[in-house]
Amino acid sequence: MKTDYTYAAARIHVKELSLLTRADLEQLAGAADVRAALQLLSEKGWGDPEQELTAENMLRHEAEAAWEVVNDLEKDPAALSVLKLGKDYHNLKAAVKQVYTGSSLPAERLFQPGGTLDAGVILKAVEEKDWELLPAPLAQTAEEASVLLAHTGDGQLCDSLIDKACLGELYRAGKASPEEVLQEYAVVTCAAANIRIALRAARSRRPLSFLLDSMLPMEELDTKALAEAAYEGKDAVAEYLETTPFAALVPSLSGSMAAFEKSCDDLLIEHMKPQKNNSFTLGPLAAYLLARENEIKCVRMILTGKQNHLPDEVLRESLRMTYV
Repeated sequence: MKTDYTYAAARIHVKELSLLTRADLEQLAGAADVRAALQLLSEKGWGDPEQELTAENMLRHEAEAAWEVVNDLEKDPAALSVLKLGKDYHNLKAAVKQVYTGSSLPAERLFQPGGTLDAGVILKAVEEKDWELLPAPLAQTAEEASVLLAHTGDGQLCDSLIDKACLGELYRAGKASPEEVLQEYAVVTCAAANIRIALRAARSRRPLSFLLDSMLPMEELDTKALAEAAYEGKDAVAEYLETTPFAALVPSLSGSMAAFEKSCDDLLIEHMKPQKNNSFTLGPLAAYLLARENEIKCVRMILTGKQNHLPDEVLRESLRMTYV
C-alpha cells in the first residue's frame, strides 16, 4: 500500500519556516568575527545550549537534528537510504586509509554519522577483512580498495575507485526509486560529478581512456561525448553541456572550481524546490534534508571564512541558493 505522506509533509512545511533565508546568510557573512556569527546562529535556534558554542559542535548538532526530524516522520529506514550512501562511502575511504596507515585519529575526525551503516561496522570489516559484514556493493568496493591501496600506496587512486563505486550505487538506487525526488537527486549528483571530472581533466590534459574509465555512464549525459570534449578543453565542455539538461552550469565554467561547485549546489536546490507542492509523496522530506545539508555547508564555509579572516565580499560571493 502506498504511504500517505500528508501529515509528514505538513510537519516539514512548518520546519521549513526555520530554514535560513538569503538575508540570514548575508547577515551571517557580515558578522564581525566567528564568535559573532556563532551567536547569531544561536539566536536563530542553532546548536545545543548544553554544548560549548563552537563551530563543530553547532554544525554536528544541526546535521543530526535534521535527520532526527525526518526519522521521526518516516518510519521506513530504507525510504531515504539513497541520501545516506555518500556517508557510507566516505566512511569506507576513511576506514581503508586508517587501517593502511595505522592512524590513531579519533573517530569523530574521520567518520561521518548518518550513513546506512554504523561507521564502526565498516571499520571492523576493513580491519578484519570480513567483507560479509557489509552489503554486497559496499563489500566489493571495500575489498578492491583495500587491495589497491596495499599494493600501490596510492591514496588518490583508492579515492577514485571508491568515488566511482559510490556514484554507481547512488545512480542505480536513485533511478530504481519510485520517488521522483530521489531520481532527480541521483541524476543531478552524478552528472555534476562527471562534469567535475571533465573540468579537472581539461586542465591537466588527461588521456581519453582515463576520462572514460573515471566517469560513470548514465542515460542523461553522454559521457563519451563529455570525455571527448574535455580532451579538447574547457570551451568544448561548455559547448557540449549547452546541448544537455545541465546547460545551467555553463556560465560557471568560466570561473573557478569553487564557482562551479556553487552552481552545482544551486542546481540541486532548484530541482528540489517544486517538492514543496508534492504533499502526498516523500518529496518534501527528502528536499528538506537536502536543503538543510545545503545550508549547513554554506554556514560551514562562512564560519571557516571568518576563522581565516576572509573579506565579507568573498564570503557573500560563495553563498548558495536557499530553499526558502
